[in-house]
Amino acid sequence: MLKLKQSLVISAIIMLSAFKCRAASDDKASRGLLERILGEKSGQFVVEIIPSGQGADSFEIESIKNKIVIRGNNSNSIAVGLNHYLRFYCLTSISWYADDPIQLPEVLPVVPKKIVVKSLCKNRFFLNYCTFGYTMPWWQWRDWERFIDWMALNGVNMPLAITGQESIWYRVWKKLGLEDNEIRAYFTGPAHLPWHRMLNIDYWQGPLPHSWLDCQESLQKQIVSRERELGMKPVLPAFSGHVPYELKRVYPHARINKMSQWGGFDTLYRSSFLDPTDTLFKMIQKEYLDEQTKLYGTDHIYGIDPFNEIVPPSWEPDYLERVSKTIFKTLEQVDPKAVWLQMSWLYYYQRKDWTNPRIEAFVRAVPQDKMVLLDYFCERQEVWKLTDKFFGQPYIWCYLGNFGGNTMLAGNIKDVGEKIDNVMKNGGDNFWGIGSTLEGFDCNPLMYEYVFDKAWNLGMTDHEWIKKWAQRRAGTTDDNNTAGWSLLYDSIYTGTSKTGHCSMINSRPNVNKQERYAKIDIPYNNKTLLKAWGEMMDCAAKDRWSYRYDIVNVGRQVLGNYFNDLWMLYKNALNAKKYKEMLGLRTAMIDLMSDIDELLRTQSSFLLGKWISDARSLGIDGNESAYYEMNARNLLTTWGDKNQVLNDYANRTWAGLVSGYYRVRWEKFFNEAEKAIASGGNFEYKVYADIVADFEVKWWRECFGNYNAKPEGDSFLIAKKMYDKYNGLICASTSNSQKMH
Repeated sequence: MLKLKQSLVISAIIMLSAFKCRAASDDKASRGLLERILGEKSGQFVVEIIPSGQGADSFEIESIKNKIVIRGNNSNSIAVGLNHYLRFYCLTSISWYADDPIQLPEVLPVVPKKIVVKSLCKNRFFLNYCTFGYTMPWWQWRDWERFIDWMALNGVNMPLAITGQESIWYRVWKKLGLEDNEIRAYFTGPAHLPWHRMLNIDYWQGPLPHSWLDCQESLQKQIVSRERELGMKPVLPAFSGHVPYELKRVYPHARINKMSQWGGFDTLYRSSFLDPTDTLFKMIQKEYLDEQTKLYGTDHIYGIDPFNEIVPPSWEPDYLERVSKTIFKTLEQVDPKAVWLQMSWLYYYQRKDWTNPRIEAFVRAVPQDKMVLLDYFCERQEVWKLTDKFFGQPYIWCYLGNFGGNTMLAGNIKDVGEKIDNVMKNGGDNFWGIGSTLEGFDCNPLMYEYVFDKAWNLGMTDHEWIKKWAQRRAGTTDDNNTAGWSLLYDSIYTGTSKTGHCSMINSRPNVNKQERYAKIDIPYNNKTLLKAWGEMMDCAAKDRWSYRYDIVNVGRQVLGNYFNDLWMLYKNALNAKKYKEMLGLRTAMIDLMSDIDELLRTQSSFLLGKWISDARSLGIDGNESAYYEMNARNLLTTWGDKNQVLNDYANRTWAGLVSGYYRVRWEKFFNEAEKAIASGGNFEYKVYADIVADFEVKWWRECFGNYNAKPEGDSFLIAKKMYDKYNGLICASTSNSQKMH
């Protein structure tokens, strides 16, 4: 009995010591966050670490004397508590963009009554492979630092962390006998690396410069270090079987298969897959993980996605089971604590091939609770409902919400809330958390903050939440802004995002059919959105960056929808060969694009010039800067080569892109259409298509000059000018995008 008591005392001392050590680390991290977010006001806050035992994450907020006290069971919970205070008491929005200012009240509000909030799910996942191409390829530490703070403030504790892996792979492939030029040429250009990492394409716009490898390695060290400080477990990559085909030169007997073509790319760019049962697989896994752990550490969660949007060597369940079992075995042999995280996008996207017997064979081959599935696109299709809750393996419910960085107002907020409530209630014991898998940032921060708020017991209805959102976007309680956002909630944010979601401005004009990645339909009447814009325009708080962002963002959509209406009128006039009507509509459409470009120039995150400037800044000389610019232009436009299947997939309504790319395409179309009608002939789409395809490739291959990387003009004044100019025109419009598409 005495020995038992002594043992319990020793255990208690060890646990107390561990808590004190972790608490000191969390306290330091929390103070650093406060200083970055609040500046000199951080001294008015006290942070305290509280033990959580085995319970849920939680935070407390209260005012004591002249201090705001925030308590949490770790630095991540304290960050959420800080954000709660800033949003609901200070009416302050913190953006995920480093260029957006943090605007605080002069006097920090008192918390009248102690607040206690607990989390409803343990794991909160964020990011998508694609985000590292559509948003983040040119980010440097300043960008990442703000974004990591944003993730912490919104409770993310499981971020995807795939930066800097190419430098690891370079070491591994060099050690296995490949030459420098073989390795760097195998990698794609920086913006396309996510699809290289997912086994979709090799070689496109390689070779990667050595400077890129070194820069990204240093950046990843900073990223994972800060994420861990703020209570996160970064999800690092592991070996999925993707190898350079050139490995055949060194290992001629290795079982390496060329995978299926992807995205319309030429067969030259097909990726190569090493059969996991090959003895070389185990060696590569160990070499990679050892090197990665040495440089970046590990939290024992690894992202592995061997067959995303490609055809595996065999569809036989026995083969899929063997592959999965072998991959995990090689992972576990290096890291006995390893957990495999896999996106289940392919189970939705390739549903006809990934039948339940095949999915079950693949996921159940991994030991229970050692594979976690990301249910990737739950606002459209919850795969957990189709697969008997992923056959018992843990899964995370995810909201996607954006494809390709497309700049559309989209998101079915009411339905998303109901789905999250349902999965928390009925998702089974293997429901592991919620997350978001957006492909790109831009115009819908609303949806992502809403999703992550659902992870906490805030005790408010959606209507209350949207009212609070409107208040903090304006920085004050304003009935007009609240009315505008209520209308957006009730009538606009009612439909899911789609691939290639855009206004017709961003599409190649085609009188015969809609281009593949130009989905212009909207689930509302544009006059309703115009009304919401008008309500927001009457808000009194015109100095808030978040308010100014919103009126530009909503205005962009209103005017883009109106362009769709003009296009339908133009197409009708063209078919009827009404030449004068065509000329008038051409003028109206060109003017509208110029006005949209002027509006967008007022916001930093809506500038093509910033995207290009950020890309060029990574070059160590003129040649590298030009290479990065070319790659940056390519992804936004044709995506690949001339007439690529993915053409315009990453379209976005940005200043500079509207005036320098989309408008030029339209002008070429107008010229050909009007020339044909003026001569008494018929418009030949193929002639125009050849002309515009040549222009598209020329645009991304050549540098046409410097684009402005800084915002210009007063957002409110220009938005008000556009509202006054188009209000009557839109109200009088007999067309409506909702009805026509």
